[in-house]
Amino acid sequence: MQDDLIARAKAWLTEDPDAETRAELAKLIDAEDVPELTARFAGTLQFGTAGLRGELGAGPMRMNRSVVIRAAAGLAAYLTKQGHTNGLVVIGYDARHKSADFAADTAAVMTGAGLRAAVLPRPLPTPVLAFAIRHLGAVAGVEVTASHNPPRDNGYKVYLGDGSQIVPPADAEIAAEIAAIASLHDVPRPTTGWDTLDDAVLQAYLTRTDAVLAPASPRTARTVYTAMHGVGKDTFLAAFARAGFPPPVLVPEQADPDPEFPTVAFPNPEEPGAMDLAFAVARETNPDLIIANDPDADRCAVAVKEKTDWRMLRGDEVGALLAAHLVNRGARGTFAESIVSSSLLGRIAEKAGLPYEETLTGFKWIARVEGLRYGYEEALGYCVDPEGVRDKDGITAALLITELASTLKEEGRTLLDLLDDLAVEHGLHATDQLSVRVEDLSLITAAMDRLREHPPTHLAGLPITRTDDLTRGTAKLPPTDGLRYTLDGARVIVRPSGTEPKLKCYLEVVIPVESHADLPPAHTRARTLLTTIKQDLSTAAGI
Repeated sequence: MQDDLIARAKAWLTEDPDAETRAELAKLIDAEDVPELTARFAGTLQFGTAGLRGELGAGPMRMNRSVVIRAAAGLAAYLTKQGHTNGLVVIGYDARHKSADFAADTAAVMTGAGLRAAVLPRPLPTPVLAFAIRHLGAVAGVEVTASHNPPRDNGYKVYLGDGSQIVPPADAEIAAEIAAIASLHDVPRPTTGWDTLDDAVLQAYLTRTDAVLAPASPRTARTVYTAMHGVGKDTFLAAFARAGFPPPVLVPEQADPDPEFPTVAFPNPEEPGAMDLAFAVARETNPDLIIANDPDADRCAVAVKEKTDWRMLRGDEVGALLAAHLVNRGARGTFAESIVSSSLLGRIAEKAGLPYEETLTGFKWIARVEGLRYGYEEALGYCVDPEGVRDKDGITAALLITELASTLKEEGRTLLDLLDDLAVEHGLHATDQLSVRVEDLSLITAAMDRLREHPPTHLAGLPITRTDDLTRGTAKLPPTDGLRYTLDGARVIVRPSGTEPKLKCYLEVVIPVESHADLPPAHTRARTLLTTIKQDLSTAAGI
């Protein structure tokens, strides 16, 4: 067994084009570090609808140039079989470790396969890549990013020519092409032949952001902004200057790209402590709102002043606010969200006489909704201009929420006032999440098995009136690994994360509200129910 493991590691070493990972792997082989080699060679990173994502390092279970070259070659073979010979593939990348190398390798593989390749001019937000695919008439796009994952990770997202991320069966067909690659020596990788784009594509994206805002709308709201050590700052500032908003006040420690993300445990605005520096700047400057992007700027977080201090709005709150603003502006078309997001969007759409759809999690599904006008997901993702970007876009979402804050400011009101109005009109929709990060992925499988084998009948004293095992699919949804519980006045969905080693549980309670005077007790009731549901669900799942 050990001899076979060492032999496989040595075979991988002979193909590895990267001096850094070759040295890393050679050291493990020389030390005969069986536990670590076993972890690196236990299989391969699986290519799926999220593309690839994993920890940087040597071996097939890590993100490295060898894995990326194989993925690019598989994608190139898939595109060729789809008839896209000589088609253009546009490639973007963030500022993480190895991102530029992975982008260059992808361009080389596409060129070697007879396709055309164009690389964005420098690290830029993921929405710029999603925009560029359709703007340039590409047959596919690749974004090298691990979004808000820890510093040691990187990833590889694939889009097709419609500008949205891959969904089945394309993911399985690309994965099969990757598996068919016998050796990297069989993959042509010329050193030249692809284009590096200039700033024209970025300017075209910025021009498109004009469509997000209403002509002559108020542009007075003042913001504090953090790029969370990512690539959003320059594009964000350019978009805000173009729109005529006051210049955002930056969080200086987090303004520029840094692949080490030194000020945060996780570079995700949802994580505890990630927004502390932004809150500190806001206490000094007293803006109207705080805006944060995640490191690749496809997500948008919003914080507001509540009484004497600042708090993050939940993604569902921002999703409802943007929906209400678009309705008020007369938007037409379908409003859509993933099943883990608040049911309030459906109520808003119904009241406005607009079509409404639920999808599986991920913008790969939301972006494909027919006639989409607005889509959002509770994990801080918002698609406010699907004609421009068929994916979540943290820059245009920031523009739209700042326009809304400006409009309310002119009326002497705030985002919190509008949230109260929505609660009175549609009921208080309060959401929360139980998220458990694990080192051992088998713990997630065990929790899902336990819930299926011993399903709860009550949570927080509320009877479960219906249980849906989403692996069977529904009339409108394809199968996915998840459980949905419908309760009397509440809803719970449990699923493994598609991008992180987490079990995620999404909770919602709906409390009827007759008037603004009823809001304080309704909020208290909602908090109590959510806390108790969390406790009961944790016990039921054994987590």
